[in-house]
Amino acid sequence: MSNEGPANVPGVKVLVIDDSNTIRRSAEIFLKQGGYQVLLAEDGFDALSKVNDHEPDLIFCDILMPRLDGYQTCAIIKRNTKFASVPVIMLSSKDGLFDKARGRMVGSQDYLTKPFTKDQLLQAVEQHRRAAA
Repeated sequence: MSNEGPANVPGVKVLVIDDSNTIRRSAEIFLKQGGYQVLLAEDGFDALSKVNDHEPDLIFCDILMPRLDGYQTCAIIKRNTKFASVPVIMLSSKDGLFDKARGRMVGSQDYLTKPFTKDQLLQAVEQHRRAAA
């Protein structure tokens, strides 16, 4: 299968986990404009079933969520050998060193501060999609 760059990315599925409807919707619009398939989840529990059912290629995960926070969600995904290699990028409204370090401890590959621009989001997908390939 040839890959002609970001415009030709059939089959690349990106899961966005965030309890904010606004963040989910804007991420969905940006990612679809980038040519990606988009899955949305509103919390960690919803996300875990979607990861299992749809096997995304990349996951954006909010840190502050009710019930199961982003760190717990990421740790559970990474503990499953089937999904351990799937890049997880943490989303947070705080740009804190502690949050970044804690994210790495549970296995996240990167950190994106909200609100993000379309360019920041698509750049993160490209960077980690290439790394995973």
